[in-house]
Amino acid sequence: MRDATIDAIAARLAAFDTVVEVGVGHQPAVAGTLADAGVTVTATDITERSVPDGVTFVCDDVTDPDHSVYADADAIYALNCPPELHRPIADLARAIDAAFLFTTLGADPPTIPVRRETLPGETLFVFDSRPTETP
Repeated sequence: MRDATIDAIAARLAAFDTVVEVGVGHQPAVAGTLADAGVTVTATDITERSVPDGVTFVCDDVTDPDHSVYADADAIYALNCPPELHRPIADLARAIDAAFLFTTLGADPPTIPVRRETLPGETLFVFDSRPTETP
């Protein structure tokens, strides 16, 4: 991911006080940038990963999440999020009343209703986790 893209995603997510990155993998640059900016960041993955100083790491599977990992988050985000994880993460975000922002693997469209935000080198998808009220 280009530096301009990392910076743009981090700038967007810096609007939140506490965030959780799902599936940090070997790409912790956004999490590190957010931590450096004073955001409280937890990174998760299904296998142990190294994360920058200031970022907390927790092994967790978002398809069967430990809700306590996410409970205090204002936002959950995922970078290069595969389609099969869109719904489980959206459900989790709704359960904890958090925003869900993500990027996809390029050609993969989002599988949930989203609002699109254009960033340098990337489209950021924003899921509104607030339940829709029926009149």
